[in-house]
Amino acid sequence: MFGQRAPQMPRRSLNSSPRLERTMGRPLRSVAVIALAGLFTAAGATSVQAAVVDEGVTPPTPIESSSGRYIVVLDEAPVATYDGGEAGLGATKSDGARLDTDSDAVREYSAFLEQRQQDVAAEVGVDTDYSYTLAVNGFSATMDPNQAAKLAATEGVQKVVPDEIRQPVAVPSTEFLGLEGDGGVWQQVGGIDAAGEGVVVGVIDTGIAPENPSFAGDPLGTTPGDEPYVDGNDVVYRKADGTDFRSPRVATGDGWSVDDYSTKLVGARYFDQGAAATGFTFEADYRSPRDGDAHGSHTASTAAGNKGVEADVEGIDFGAISGVAPAAKVAAYKACYSGPDPLVTTDDVCALSDLLGAINAAVDDGVDVINYSIGGGAATTTLALEDAAFFNAAAAGIFVAVSAGNSGPDASTADHASPWYTTVAASTIPTYEGTVTLPNGFQAAGASVSVPAGEEVTGPVVYAGDIAASGADPANAALCLIGSLDAAQADGKIVVCDRGQNARIEKSQAVEEAGGVGMILVNVTPASVDNDFHAVPTVHIDARYRDELLAYVQGTPDATATLVGENITGVETPTPQVAGFSSRGPMLADGSDVLKPDVSAPGVAILAAAANAEGAAPTFEFLSGTSMSSPHVAGLAALYLGERPLATPAEVKSAMMTTAYDTVDSEGAPAQDPFAQGAGHVDPTRYFDPGLMYLNGPADWAAFLQGKGLEDFGVEPIDGSDLNLASISIGSLAKPQTVTRTVTSTQAGTFSASVDVPGLDATVEPSTLTFGAAGETQTFTVTFSRTTAAAEEWTTGFLTWTSGDTQVRSPIAVRPTTAEAPAEVSGTGLSGSTDVEILPGVSGDLPLTVSGLAAATLLTDPDNPVDGHSGNQDSGDADGYVRWIVDVPEGTTLSRFDLDSSDDTGSDLDLFVSRVVSADDLRYYERFTSATGAADERVSLSDPTPGTYLVEANVYSFTAPFTWDMTYANVQPGGAGELTATPNPIAAEQGVVTTYELSWQGLQPETRYLGVVQYGESAVQTVLTVDAGQAAPVAVEAPTVTGTAKLGRTLTATPGTWDPAEVTTTFQWLRGGEPIEGATASTYRVKREDVGAVLSVRVTATSPATGLTGRADSAGVPVVAASFTTVAVNPWVGRSSDTYTLTVKVRSLIGPTPTGEVTVTVAGKPYTATLEGGRATITLDPQTRGLRIVTAEYAGSETVEDSTAHSAFIVLR
Repeated sequence: MFGQRAPQMPRRSLNSSPRLERTMGRPLRSVAVIALAGLFTAAGATSVQAAVVDEGVTPPTPIESSSGRYIVVLDEAPVATYDGGEAGLGATKSDGARLDTDSDAVREYSAFLEQRQQDVAAEVGVDTDYSYTLAVNGFSATMDPNQAAKLAATEGVQKVVPDEIRQPVAVPSTEFLGLEGDGGVWQQVGGIDAAGEGVVVGVIDTGIAPENPSFAGDPLGTTPGDEPYVDGNDVVYRKADGTDFRSPRVATGDGWSVDDYSTKLVGARYFDQGAAATGFTFEADYRSPRDGDAHGSHTASTAAGNKGVEADVEGIDFGAISGVAPAAKVAAYKACYSGPDPLVTTDDVCALSDLLGAINAAVDDGVDVINYSIGGGAATTTLALEDAAFFNAAAAGIFVAVSAGNSGPDASTADHASPWYTTVAASTIPTYEGTVTLPNGFQAAGASVSVPAGEEVTGPVVYAGDIAASGADPANAALCLIGSLDAAQADGKIVVCDRGQNARIEKSQAVEEAGGVGMILVNVTPASVDNDFHAVPTVHIDARYRDELLAYVQGTPDATATLVGENITGVETPTPQVAGFSSRGPMLADGSDVLKPDVSAPGVAILAAAANAEGAAPTFEFLSGTSMSSPHVAGLAALYLGERPLATPAEVKSAMMTTAYDTVDSEGAPAQDPFAQGAGHVDPTRYFDPGLMYLNGPADWAAFLQGKGLEDFGVEPIDGSDLNLASISIGSLAKPQTVTRTVTSTQAGTFSASVDVPGLDATVEPSTLTFGAAGETQTFTVTFSRTTAAAEEWTTGFLTWTSGDTQVRSPIAVRPTTAEAPAEVSGTGLSGSTDVEILPGVSGDLPLTVSGLAAATLLTDPDNPVDGHSGNQDSGDADGYVRWIVDVPEGTTLSRFDLDSSDDTGSDLDLFVSRVVSADDLRYYERFTSATGAADERVSLSDPTPGTYLVEANVYSFTAPFTWDMTYANVQPGGAGELTATPNPIAAEQGVVTTYELSWQGLQPETRYLGVVQYGESAVQTVLTVDAGQAAPVAVEAPTVTGTAKLGRTLTATPGTWDPAEVTTTFQWLRGGEPIEGATASTYRVKREDVGAVLSVRVTATSPATGLTGRADSAGVPVVAASFTTVAVNPWVGRSSDTYTLTVKVRSLIGPTPTGEVTVTVAGKPYTATLEGGRATITLDPQTRGLRIVTAEYAGSETVEDSTAHSAFIVLR
């Protein structure tokens, strides 16, 4: 069973989809193309640090398909977006109009694509199963992993992916929507018989129950006319837009008859090869369009079931039901199959290849609307394979409604993130209710169709978790798993069961088997309450009642409860409430610039057609899920197109969004969370005259994808927030941002703007728009600036244009970010710094977290070593591939792989990086590709999954001999170079540009380094690249200065010895460490101004090979002034009894007054004194008779040279 029953299987994200990207002929070499996901910017690399390589590494293969089945996507554009270029084949692109699949151009180009697919398949000896040409260009085939790997390297193959499994997401809603009754929408469009007339709704699901009166029609004739008819084996229907729907009939067999087609059921096809390849046995389903589950019939009848169909369930008459567009035709495309256990979804299967086949067929047949109530978990991209197929379907003019998913109420769980389809949340409608009452006055209303109206069931009440069977886990008993309850304790009692894990109706089955007489099903967390036909009378209540209920049941001896078959609380349950299970935004895909879901619609306890065996009575069923809400929107689109057949998908979507109204919470208050309700709950009573429309089409979507880097259409990119949607989302706001929108009027009038987003200043310019007539367009801007909104948290609000009674409302979601910073900065040098300019989005201390530096490692080709490089033009295997195994350790903040060519104009390299199982098992989990038409390629992975990675460099083409370098670096906290951010933290002021410095030192020469800076707790990062460069010349022996450093003398410099030896040298003489102007020769004559200073020489050595320079200074030599010493004796003639005094004077001809000491020697005895003012007085010891010779020696100082003087005196007696 499918509808809402279990969590959806996780969808593989873009970065985790195995890819095999090769591009034939390179007409559009791009990082990624439609239906392809990687975004990697090409850049060069210069690192030359060698690494150990793994020899004999072979090409990777996708993780094996469990079914042995793969989907192969080729490079050429599919029919829906082909704009010419192949010789002799005209363009088939429809530019948003309905695609004419019967045109000669389409048939010829489709035939060309089919032949290309067969040629590619033949290269590995496989046969194509499905051929996709309209929405996707590719095929599915059964093959072994080796064949898949070979296709990976085949020219023209964009990617190969294992076939996957998807799963459906599973008062009358038509009355709640205002379609019925006097003044209802059906009456406004000409009555219920005209509601959706001329429109075909395609439902991709589990098939159809043709006998159900919801799909009853007249037998098909063979005469062309207004009604559908048979032409050969095709059902043909001339639609309201003037084109034909044409679909082949499936032959009678396996529960299906060719007579099951009618004027209502104009199409029914099935796609099962992908399911069969998984080993699915079809024992509980049909290999025909017949519905073996109920999900497909339910969604089809919800969207376009006939009017006034009497519906009963389990023998209870629930009156007449109708589809939203009862006059529309139905075309069923079965691609999902039910397993043998109706209570679980794990044995159900929706193979991706079958789903793509169904999408392709729906486009080919010419449907107007597609409903796709199938999902794969939280979306991480806007360009998954189904998204690409729906891009092309929408480009062909087909409105696509998709379910948001059933993984709520957690944030960021919604599926289907792309802007070209309408993603639908589920909300409640007034439903059949019962009441749980307790003797203490407790009353809780909930969903119930199994307690007969007006009747009661009273009995003892127990909590299932307290009555576990012997050996059973009480946790399983609380969930009422089969066999988990103690029959002795459950017999005759009403049992309280927790919701979760197993099917709801299985819980009541467990209670019945244990002898229970009733069940209170209670949600553990906020979620939907659902009307199911249970094995015992049951009321399903929400989580807000659980604590009080259990407090009574577990704390009261002989507790009793009563189940009443109606709501007796006196409180009407508020509607519409977004269902707890409905998946929520914000979308984390591609920058979060698309707000999802788009709208909400009825999706809880929806009564519609179910399945039946051939010849059996038709059945009906209550189901809940976004599977049920999506077909409501599909039906509304059909209703709209019945009135306006040429309306584009964007027009229909805009009309629904801008006229939607708020859902409510459990107390009935407005619940304005756009991540739950989107623009709000659809309101068909208003959507035919929305006032203003936000139109967009394939060219706009292409510009959006170009701006996201997901596709290279060769168009001018736009910021994601500027896509002209009826909602505004800014995934990162650090500074004021202006968003542009263009609106088209549906009426004359003047519209005035009002906007409110808490914590932001929002200004609309102009704030008034005046239209003279319908069809006029005007453009306005909204500028957002952060005021009090918290950083890294979403704030939401609305923009409303009002003209009289007309209001045009758009939801807004903005996430202020911590900072806007450059993604890349660079620097050079073994030591150095670089300034980084950022725009803070917050005020206060902003901490910077630094990782790195990490040296890049050069990978070399073991089979063709090229000195100093990874390889050259001769490197690689026969296909030009060289492969290495590298490890990415735990804690890595950035892994970067750079492929750099020495010939940027004549060579073309490609780079592939795959996370593989192990070095010995090259099946890969995810593959990242940079395959542009440029010479250089890059793959950067932020916060990569640790593990083993396969790196592949491909020499795609070259025109002359060249070399190339393949480097990688894993950046982690810490690292080389003492990378430092200053200041840290930054004193940030919101909206004011500030600068900090990144500095490093002590790096190894000839190496590239990478570092990462993170801002606060945000995900904003700046990557620093430092090219340390080659080593500068170094002086092995320092320069020297020879000669006498005296005035007028000449000094001579020698350059010293350098490494490398081959250098040119220049000289610069220095005085006191400062350059002497003009003194650049190897000799220098000492000048007067040098006296008293220290002279040295600085030698600059330059390597002619690299141009790098080094410097070295000689030791300094002081320049001193000449001195003149005199000595005088008093008396110079005397007696031995006299006292003799010597006066020594030292003078400098230039320069300062001499200082220091003088030594006088008389008769061999020295006398020392200190000069004061250039003189010193010395008194001699008593002298004996005779001639005494006096020698005075001045020792000199730092500024004055030494000198000596002589004198004599006579002692007479």
